[in-house]
Formats: sequence, C-alpha cells, structure tokens
Amino acid sequence: MPSELLEALSAIQEERGIDKEVLIEAIETALISAYKKNYATNQNIKINFDRESGDINVFGTKTVVNEVYDEAGEMLLEDAKKIDPEISIGDDVDIEITPKSFGRIAAQMAKQVVIQRIREAERGIIYNEYLEKENELLSGVVHRVEKNAVYVELGKTEGIMTMNEIIPGEVLKTGKRIKVYVLQVKKSSKGPQIMLSRTHPTLVKRMFEMEVPEIQNGIVQIKNIAREAGYRTKMAVYSNDADVDCVGACVGHRGMRVEAIVSELNGEKIDIIRWSADPVEYISNALSPTKVLIVSPNEKEKIAKVIVPDNQLSLAIGKEGQNARLAAKLTGWKIDIKSQTDATEDFMGNASQEETEPELPDSPDSEDSAVDESLKEEINELTDELESDIEDIDDIIPDDIEDIEDIDDVSDD
Repeated sequence: MPSELLEALSAIQEERGIDKEVLIEAIETALISAYKKNYATNQNIKINFDRESGDINVFGTKTVVNEVYDEAGEMLLEDAKKIDPEISIGDDVDIEITPKSFGRIAAQMAKQVVIQRIREAERGIIYNEYLEKENELLSGVVHRVEKNAVYVELGKTEGIMTMNEIIPGEVLKTGKRIKVYVLQVKKSSKGPQIMLSRTHPTLVKRMFEMEVPEIQNGIVQIKNIAREAGYRTKMAVYSNDADVDCVGACVGHRGMRVEAIVSELNGEKIDIIRWSADPVEYISNALSPTKVLIVSPNEKEKIAKVIVPDNQLSLAIGKEGQNARLAAKLTGWKIDIKSQTDATEDFMGNASQEETEPELPDSPDSEDSAVDESLKEEINELTDELESDIEDIDDIIPDDIEDIEDIDDVSDD
C-alpha cells in the first residue's frame, strides 16, 4: 500500500496540478484525528509519512520529568535516556506507538482525505484562475436556463448570470455559445462563484479590443462608452496616428468588424463617434446621427445648449430620450436640445423684453433723476447690443427652414 499511495499522489499532482506535499500534510493531519478517535486517547500524537518509502508511523510525544503524574504525556528521565542519552528534564521525546492494524485505518483515511483535498484544491485553482480573469471577456456555452439565472459553462467551471445581467429581449437556449463579461469572482462554501454579465458597458469595449487590431496595438483608444443594453451603445474613440481613421478602424471593411459585434449583442445598435478635447465638437459628434447647428457650452456648470434643425429634433432626442441621454452619459455634459425655430423664438422673445424701456417718473428728484438717466443709457446700450446680436444670429440661422440640408439617409429610432 505505501508505494501504491505514493504513486497515486504523484499521479494526482501531475494530472490535476495539486501539490503532492499538500496532500501528504493533509493525510497526516487526518490520521492524527483518526488515531485519537479509534484509540480513545488525548496523548500528543505525531504522524510520520515517509516521502521515500510511503510508510506511515505513529509517534506519541512525552515530556521528560523527574516524577510522572500523567503517563500518557510524561516520561521519567532515566527511561528517556534509554532512547536519547543527551535528553534532559523538560525535553520532549517521540516514542513510536504504531498499532498493527493502523495500516487499514491509514488507507481509508488517506482515500477520504485525498478526495476532499482534490475538491478543495481544484476549487482553489479555479478561484485563482478566474480571479485573474475578473473584468475580462470570456466565451462560454449556455449550460442551463433557470427562472432567476442562466448557468454558463466556462470550461473548468460554471458561471452564473442573473436575469438583470441578460440583454433585454435576448433568448438564451441550452448549447448556445455566447461571450460574457466577468463581473466578480468570489468564494463560497460550494466553491468559487463566477458572476457574469452581458449588459455591462465594458463587455462592448472588450469585444472591440478583440476584434480591432488597431485597438490591441494602442493606435486607437476607446475613450468612453455609454450603453443601454439591448437597445443602443455610443462609443467614443480616438486615434494616436493621424493616418489612421479611428472610426473606420472600428467599423472595419464594409462594416464587418462592427457587424460581428452587433450580431453577438442580439442586434444592439452601436454608434462609433470621434472623441475630441473640444466640447463643442465632442457634443456634436455624440449626438450622431443628428446634424447639429450650434453648441453653446457652459464650462463651469457643464451644461451645453444645442440647436438642431426642426426636422431633426426628434432624431436628436431619440426614442424616449435615448439618444440625448446616451450622449450626455458619454460626454459627461448636461445637454439641452432645442429646434432651430424654438431657439429663434426664445431669443427674439427675450430680446423684445429687454428692449422695453421702463417708464420714468414725471417729476423725479434730482438724485433719482441722475440714477434714471444712467439706467436709461445702460438700457439704450443693451438695446443696441441686442439688435447687433439679432443681426448676427440671422446670419447663422437661415430664415427659411428649407435651406437646411436634409439628411435623408438617417432615420429616427
């Protein structure tokens, strides 16, 4: 049995990657408990597992004393010197007490311990392996679908995807291969739990990193992503090389790269827009596919007023406000969108109110008269400025809405 046990432990180490020394130490610990239980003793016990021969021996540890009060744990000095002439009072001495029938007990315990340790070690290996894959993209196969979760086979273990991490409207059937994002890896009494997601924005980022070589080599960077899973994603990209079109690289030849990702995401729309350090340009791009006329940013409050053609207002806002909402998430700006007509009317209304002069008193006091004259001068100056502004905005915004170039190939969500 000893040699067979060593061979079995060596095979387990090779096949399952579990250190043989870990198994031997576990067997020794288990055999101590087994010995005390079977032989009803509280004596200090040591198990010696010979790494070369595989022999297992039991030793009882006793303390050397002048007078014995506890025979199970103490030994007289004169008896101890027969074992070790150099020993002295207070030292411990190990005495072999291996029972003749202990081999059978050892074999049973070794089997149980090995099975248990294999399970624990495999759990530990799986935990450490997948802990390194946290926040990464994995490919798996749907193993089973339950009421509250979907279990995905990842190779050595299963991952769990709760219902709120599944793309809305997506039907997952057993055997379907899918890509998943590793949200979290945590320990539990039943082994490691790998929590997965298909709704996380980083899932889209990781997919583009795998699909686009220019992102892998650092030429193209993904600056930010805003996503409403199952419906639409906006992704801002930037190129470190002036000769490389960041949007074109992500779209791919004839749209092959982006189409592969859209297909994986159950038809979810993806807007790839060009990132810019200029908030005016960035916000205009983020509202794609809308044509933006004017962006007026307030840097301090991070609010941008945007004017779009009348016939593109609904496109800019999007279905249930989705396009504007995603653009705001992507840029980090609060975006106030108005049509060209509404913006013009608001401006003209404000200008008209500002141009109205207040009535002055018929018989003002000298001091009040000076104040009113000063106020009148300020109002006149303001009126002149407003008239000039009106002329400017007339130049910017065409009087005839039909002069605005229609974008026929873009349709509202």
